[in-house]
Amino acid sequence: MATILPPDPLAAKFPSLGNLISQVLPYVYVAAGLLLLVTLISGGVALMTAAGDAAKTKAGYGKITAGLIGFLIIFVSFFAVQIVEVLLGVKIL
Repeated sequence: MATILPPDPLAAKFPSLGNLISQVLPYVYVAAGLLLLVTLISGGVALMTAAGDAAKTKAGYGKITAGLIGFLIIFVSFFAVQIVEVLLGVKIL
């Protein structure tokens, strides 16, 4: 006896993986920006509270550098998506 399953409510909204990614990607960019803000503030506070300790100062600069590099990767990926849209004529975002 075959089991009849109800229709998937997400199948109509996200018919393909590309549509799902297109819906989620703007939220990823917002989250990356907020995470950058938190990382920069955390690194700045670490620098201000280092009190001359070389290890704490290095950790503070490390947080700031990691945050900027991570955001740069997300920023470059946004422009890569834009280039793919233009070259292939496919709407992604």
